[in-house]
Amino acid sequence: MQLSVGKKMNDSPHISVILPVYQQADHIEQIVNGYVTALESLKYSVEIILVVNASLDGSLECCRRLEQNDGRVRVLHNEQPGWGRAVRSGLSASRGRILAYTNSARTSPYILALHLMLAATNSELVIKANRRLRLPLVRRIGSVLYNIECRTLFDLPVWDVNGTPKVFNREIFEKLDLRENGDLIDLEFILRCKELGLQLLEIPIVSEVRHGGESTTNLFSAFKMYWGAFLMRYRLNNDKGPDRGPQN
Repeated sequence: MQLSVGKKMNDSPHISVILPVYQQADHIEQIVNGYVTALESLKYSVEIILVVNASLDGSLECCRRLEQNDGRVRVLHNEQPGWGRAVRSGLSASRGRILAYTNSARTSPYILALHLMLAATNSELVIKANRRLRLPLVRRIGSVLYNIECRTLFDLPVWDVNGTPKVFNREIFEKLDLRENGDLIDLEFILRCKELGLQLLEIPIVSEVRHGGESTTNLFSAFKMYWGAFLMRYRLNNDKGPDRGPQN
């Protein structure tokens, strides 16, 4: 499906979907087209915010073309890298009443639409994915260990800290005050939800294979996440509350 030329978005869309984009020039158009088709069936006005995140492969040009062809698509460009920075930029620029962010390389249109549909009828809940991983064994073990670490350190009410989509209403977003710029933003998100006493609903899904591109997770980034979780616990112990200062 090609995005309809000239189709304009309402001034106040009901749903905002934030998609960080990193080195995805070979498949981002296919992903966005699929999302548009799936979200049209929800009967809500939608904006899709593509946050191009320090990409050097032509992703920005691909996203600009999508933006020109459909008024529901908006593009932001971050020259600095960081999953958290991209998520925060998109959320800050969003205009919807229901907000979502997800890893577009792994989230199917059906899974995204399902989470948004549940959020639309359960505005008091935070809806998130709980991935049933089909990754190589080493990466699967690494993910399990990270989640065990987070639940042990913080007594978290979820099984999959990094699982996306994450969907929530604007009132919840305005209370979260997210600060992380890197991969720890998902942990910060869950900790803030716990601190605020929010109810989280996890939807079990089978983790999708990547649509294209390569994962940015490696041994070094995994170590940073493990160590970062310990540092966050240390700050909590010292500050008796989440560190709300700027993070890298």
